[in-house]
Amino acid sequence: MSAGSPPEMTPAQRADYRRALRKRLVDRRLALSADVCAGLSATICSQLQTHFPQLAGMRVGFCWPVKNEPDLRPLMTTWLDSGQAGFAALLPVVLAVDTALAFRAWTPGSALIADGYGIPTPAAGEFLLPQALLLPVNAFDSDGYRIGYGGGFFDRTLAALKPAPLCIGVGFELARVDSIRPEPHDVRLNAMVSEAGVFKFD
Repeated sequence: MSAGSPPEMTPAQRADYRRALRKRLVDRRLALSADVCAGLSATICSQLQTHFPQLAGMRVGFCWPVKNEPDLRPLMTTWLDSGQAGFAALLPVVLAVDTALAFRAWTPGSALIADGYGIPTPAAGEFLLPQALLLPVNAFDSDGYRIGYGGGFFDRTLAALKPAPLCIGVGFELARVDSIRPEPHDVRLNAMVSEAGVFKFD
């Protein structure tokens, strides 16, 4: 073990560590006021628009904001309004537990239904393959790994999508940690965007 590296853990210890880390950081994010979340979200949207202009012409998967996650809907609406060829904003659709996610196009006028987790998702429409994914994070580290909610949906999705989409994490700096203690199934981000800037891992 090199100097400064985290101590080795058993699989059970790693699972406990990640579970506690997720809870602590989600609770910290939930403590933010609506105004603070809106301001941080606006900064993240600006970072994405500035540093990833190519997204305005791609099929971009994003997530409906829950539990004070960054709200990317204003940026999706801006890109939709720009009318650039090739752009589509996509929301994930849970088809079944332990399967990869599917994606349908979203606009501000889309009919939505709550999925099994209570998250709004498009009620109808053809399934489209995302060329880029903007993934919310509950924790992220300097090696480009993230922790979600523990269901493994995005890890399965990233493993299944061919060609692999550009994978960008989005989250607040309060979610930054030294290490999430990644598991073999964890898929590394291409980049991470927070209110503090853009961090690329390629």
